[in-house]
Amino acid sequence: MSFYQQTGVLFFGSRLRRISESFLADVNAVYKKHQIHFDAAWFPVFYMLSQKESLTIRDISEELEVSHSAASQLISKLQEKGLIKTNADKEDGRKKVVSFTPKGQKLLKQVEPVWTALQTAMEELLQQAEYTAHLMEAISQTETALREQSIFNRIEKHLA
Repeated sequence: MSFYQQTGVLFFGSRLRRISESFLADVNAVYKKHQIHFDAAWFPVFYMLSQKESLTIRDISEELEVSHSAASQLISKLQEKGLIKTNADKEDGRKKVVSFTPKGQKLLKQVEPVWTALQTAMEELLQQAEYTAHLMEAISQTETALREQSIFNRIEKHLA
């Protein structure tokens, strides 16, 4: 049994981070091997824009459950790379509407086969063992429980 497994829930966050970092490194290695200049961190915005032609930065921040500032920073990085563009909303000039540039559209076509392969690989992984089959459901339930009461509040309740 590994150190992480022995410590149980005390290392919950560390174990999730380790899994996440390994997952993202492997996905980025696939992009690199296939000479696709894409970073897994861009996936959420690219995926969202692949589903809708354009979105406001507010739409993106709300869907991703991140601050407007965090969404803006990611959008700025993608703009600097020439992959997306922003325009003022026609109805409300204060809002910025995000969409792909032709370069971004071209990159999207390159990454879509990787996403399909990733989907299949993840489905295989999640069917590999009895408990992994329920992992996505368990993650969703955990996210819901954390929205209802944060870890901070749960810890404070037991310290009182």
